[in-house]
Amino acid sequence: MQNFRNYFELLGVAQGAPLDEVKQAYRQMARKYHPDLNPGDKAAEEQFKLLGEAYEVLSDPEKRAQYEEYSRFWQQKGFPRPGSSRSGSFSLDKINFGDFGDFNTFVDQLLNRRRDTPRPGRDQPPAPVPEMGRAAAANDPYRPADSRTSSRASTRPRGPSRPPARSTSRRDAEANLTLPLEKAYTGGQERIRLEDGRSLEVDMPMGMVTGQRIRLKGQGMGGGNLYLRIEVEPHPLFELQGDDIFCRVPVTPSEAALGGPIEVPTLDGPVQMTIPAGVQTGRRLRLAGKGYPVNRDRRGDQVVELVVTVPSELSDRERALYSELRETETFKPRHTLL
Repeated sequence: MQNFRNYFELLGVAQGAPLDEVKQAYRQMARKYHPDLNPGDKAAEEQFKLLGEAYEVLSDPEKRAQYEEYSRFWQQKGFPRPGSSRSGSFSLDKINFGDFGDFNTFVDQLLNRRRDTPRPGRDQPPAPVPEMGRAAAANDPYRPADSRTSSRASTRPRGPSRPPARSTSRRDAEANLTLPLEKAYTGGQERIRLEDGRSLEVDMPMGMVTGQRIRLKGQGMGGGNLYLRIEVEPHPLFELQGDDIFCRVPVTPSEAALGGPIEVPTLDGPVQMTIPAGVQTGRRLRLAGKGYPVNRDRRGDQVVELVVTVPSELSDRERALYSELRETETFKPRHTLL
């Protein structure tokens, strides 16, 4: 079928998937291909537009019904066949699918798009990049009720983005949003409070970094845009180094001497890591793929620096064992100094 797009395959769901599953799949895929996470990647931007088109159709019961009937009319692979031959026409709600020359023409009618509107998959100038964040309405029936934290954001005017229209003073604004590293790492729903008293709920991307800006369309002054400038709080254990996460992990003298598995903290929770025997303070090991997200499918590494730590207090049993070890050990670390 010319130009045909299988929206179910695009979102990675089965035909007949319920709305909740479609919505969840769209969110996951949209974050993966969002232009803000793939700067300069035209293929990702095109895929992001296709995902938006697919969700717009499949999330609306009437549009979805017409799309599925059109799919059956064309006997596209993966859809149930109506049991009749392809010749002739098939209609729903007085729509004669045989009148559409190709799939794009059908979608233009379905989404009430003008013919000169750029379509996904066409060699047209790119549409404006959709927003990273979304200010959710308080009565949004699809808004998740969990994974919410409260943050305050200080705002300031950013200057006019274009000449004022009529008597409206339309101005962009900026807000500084400070997040703990764990929240910046996972992303998700974030409630922010502005100095003007407003409270907004925003879908934040995963893997945010200090200095990153997220645009909220229409949430500025007089309908302008609001730009959230992200600041990630310092963490007592983890430190971002590019796409890698750096941390220092203490080990006991016996662990350092004998080697073996130890438990190491990560942003995903503790994991097991094997250290070599005879390891010294300052030795760095890598946990592949346990660093900061680069995109939905790739992450940096976690760099673990080992620190051999001596106990400040000993039990009687430990003291006796250390005394025995001192008398029997052959290792002489100062022999080159004497």
